[in-house]
Amino acid sequence: MSDSDAGAPTFDPERVTTVTVDSYGTLVDTDAVEARLADHVDEPEPVSKLWRSRSLMYTMVGNFIGYYQPFYEMNRAALRYALDAHDEDVSADECDEILATYHELDVFEDVRDGIERLLDGGYEVYVVSNGNPDMLASMVSQAEIEALVADTISADEIQTFKPHPSIYRYAAGRTGTPIEEIVHVAGPAFDVLGAMHAGMQGAWIDRDAGPWESFAGIHPDVTISSFHDLAEALGV
Repeated sequence: MSDSDAGAPTFDPERVTTVTVDSYGTLVDTDAVEARLADHVDEPEPVSKLWRSRSLMYTMVGNFIGYYQPFYEMNRAALRYALDAHDEDVSADECDEILATYHELDVFEDVRDGIERLLDGGYEVYVVSNGNPDMLASMVSQAEIEALVADTISADEIQTFKPHPSIYRYAAGRTGTPIEEIVHVAGPAFDVLGAMHAGMQGAWIDRDAGPWESFAGIHPDVTISSFHDLAEALGV
């Protein structure tokens, strides 16, 4: 794992033969979920933030205590908690309507052309996600990237969520690539750090020009703002 207090880039493009990418917030824009939430609550932003934080917490606590549910169900429980915590009267059917937005998300504008550059450069691209297989199938279809990704790899296949190292090691096995020859691209810092801890290089895609969530002096191997930046970093 990279460990530089100054945060100097440590990316080694010569090592990379395969690219893995996160899904939500990396390939597709989840802002539409908050927009759908706004159809049902007066102040969606605090509900959305609590929903997101609880969703992540549930997956990580689940890993720690050996409890697993598919991500869609974990996410449903987190949404219910966030709504109840803010005293929002939203029915189960309305929750299903909000959650269904995950099957309708738009791809970020750089994704298709950027991944095509990676393919032209000889790199296979795989999606590695906490999302369960049905979520990933609909995401790939909605985003129209079926021809661009070699496969989707779900945490559901081993019933262990990111950032546990086992899912990154499993992904390496599924791609048939030594783990040290993979660069993993993700927006969430915990995902980048998890991949690096498991032995991959980590590319943080910072779409909002925000600060890196650094602790213990650990920084991503490379910071990018689009898939075109990654292609340039790989020399393609």
